Amino acid sequence: MANARNKKNNNKSRILFRYALITTGFLLFAVALVVKLFTTTVVEASAWNARAHRELSQTKPIAPERGNILASNGNILACNLKVYDIKIDLRHNKVCNGKPIPWEKIDMLADSLDRYYPRRSNLNAHPDTFKKYSWHTKLKYEFEKPENRRSRALRLAKKQTLEDFERIKSFPYLNEFTGKGFRNPVYKEERNIRMYPFGRMAYRSIGRVNENQETGEIHGYSGLERDLDSLLYGQPGLSKKVALTSGLSDWVAKAPVRGYDIHTTIDVDLQDMLEEELFKVCLESNAEWGTAILMEVHTGEIKAISNIEHLPDGTYGEALNRAVLPFEPGSVMKPISLMIAFEDGLAKSVNEMVDCSPFQRTSDPHAPSVKSMKQVIEMSSNTGIARVIFRGYSQDPTKFHDRLSSIGFFEPMHSGIAGECTPRVRRLVDKDSRGNNITMTARHLDLARQAYGYNTEIPPLYTLSIYNAIANKGRYVRPHLVRALIDENGRDSVLPIQYIRDRICSEETAEKVKQCIHEVVWGEHGTARAVRDDRVKVVGKTGTAFPVEKGSYNMSKRRYAFAGFFPYDEPQYSCMALVLANGGNSANRTSGQVVKNMAVKMYSRGMLNNASVYSDSRKGDAPVLAASSKCNHRELTESIGAKNVKRVKGATAIGTKSVPNVLGYDAPSAIKLLEERGLNVEIRGSGRVTSQSLPAGSIIQRGSRIVLNLKV
Repeated sequence: MANARNKKNNNKSRILFRYALITTGFLLFAVALVVKLFTTTVVEASAWNARAHRELSQTKPIAPERGNILASNGNILACNLKVYDIKIDLRHNKVCNGKPIPWEKIDMLADSLDRYYPRRSNLNAHPDTFKKYSWHTKLKYEFEKPENRRSRALRLAKKQTLEDFERIKSFPYLNEFTGKGFRNPVYKEERNIRMYPFGRMAYRSIGRVNENQETGEIHGYSGLERDLDSLLYGQPGLSKKVALTSGLSDWVAKAPVRGYDIHTTIDVDLQDMLEEELFKVCLESNAEWGTAILMEVHTGEIKAISNIEHLPDGTYGEALNRAVLPFEPGSVMKPISLMIAFEDGLAKSVNEMVDCSPFQRTSDPHAPSVKSMKQVIEMSSNTGIARVIFRGYSQDPTKFHDRLSSIGFFEPMHSGIAGECTPRVRRLVDKDSRGNNITMTARHLDLARQAYGYNTEIPPLYTLSIYNAIANKGRYVRPHLVRALIDENGRDSVLPIQYIRDRICSEETAEKVKQCIHEVVWGEHGTARAVRDDRVKVVGKTGTAFPVEKGSYNMSKRRYAFAGFFPYDEPQYSCMALVLANGGNSANRTSGQVVKNMAVKMYSRGMLNNASVYSDSRKGDAPVLAASSKCNHRELTESIGAKNVKRVKGATAIGTKSVPNVLGYDAPSAIKLLEERGLNVEIRGSGRVTSQSLPAGSIIQRGSRIVLNLKV
């Protein structure tokens, strides 16, 4: 009994001792907590307040949405697209808990990725290529690593849509992971990319963008994207940290302002036509490069601009924008010199005669030796135009440069085209930069050459602007690519027509020069007789010059130019083409054909305030309805009142994993059908599809390019 009582007392003592220890521990912890609280809130209060102020005062810029670039009819030429990089975290606990590694399911995942999101196109081209770049090889390499060395961000696909994200999550192995956000090892990273729906159409004029690696800002580096970057970029916003119950969070202090949408003057149909004609001429003449501009006479709107260059792979593609770079113009300068001569009274009439005998180290190979002003331009007489200019500027050659300056010829166009250069015409002073005297003989020789287009460098855009002014009865309108600005609220600010000079010459002078230019194409001895076409009257002037390479003229090559306007009686469009090709060609057969074919095509489509002749030439034939993915031919025939029609129907593809047959389809329907299957579509020509580069029924490799040739 006594032993039991003693044992009970000992247990009680031990329990009380333990309680005392626990209580003491809690008291010490409470004291430490109070001390720490006091230290933090009183002793170190200023330091903590300063840190909180630093955290809450942090601001971060919010990038604005970049504005779109639109064609004249509202079609999108450049826009933003939200895409996603789809990744998997291979260190995620849901991935690491899968032991042993389910290789069978991973192989099935690799098969799906190789089919829909291959790491490299044309994966089946060679067995070694497949082995190196297949997802089987990549996934095996990643999963065999130790868990702590696996990738946390293995990219499965880049620049994809939300639909692609959901598809990838449904692939074998990945479809076993549930949850959202960080609870799922498969995740997406959002980013914006710049899209160009019309591909490389007007590539240099529209331009491109790139991202600043330090700031993450996206700015234009070429074309309109660069020249109008301040308007397209918008105004950045500002976010700051705020304290919420759940912790610190970002708060928008200043909302970003979206960039302006730029409504351009580019006409997509005319742009397509110009590119096609320039490409055709460059191909036929084996040209190194070519550039062409089409402009509306009365407004100065640049409706199309194309630059073609022979690329290292042997093909032609859009390259350097030479429309705004200076070149020695050759004889296309002569009408400009003649305009000055008429305006200054150096010549009174188009029938006034001038001596064209040898002059200033050059001779005129054309008979007769005395020509009228019309014949000087018609036969492209160097000596004739030089003698006319000498009537007013031989005593003081500097005044010829000053006369060009007075009409605004050297002023920046501000056309909206990046890289724009101004003309270079040397002012013929009597001393050089070192103070040495320059003889009058040397200055006279330079003056003569400047009069007929040598010893000068003029961008094609500037040359065309003068021809456009002649067609516009002397009014010197400013060429431009921008029609209007549209803000984020949809308000449209239309930019008014601007003039470099209200006039560069009188209407009478413009009419005289116009008559002289007429003879180049329609005269008996004109240098551009091959440009004639009875359907639309094109007039203009040819020009030929040798390119300068390594400091001297390359006599084996020529730059062939043709500048003019149409229709002659009431000019609506001016156009210039410049082509660099080997000798043996002519401006008449190269650049002149670009302008002629553009005029004829526009006329045949009723674009020159005329009724289209296309239907007249096919009297009795039933109209053709292009094939479409919609069976709406009855609606179409009823809407246009057609009784008899010809239907062109394209065959459908077998399944959704093979290339469909889009022959006969209109462009929008064909593009929609092909892009839904993951193909990148390139359009050539206009009308309906006549051929496709990938055969119908072949297996689709996502991201592959298919070229569609269209004809009316």
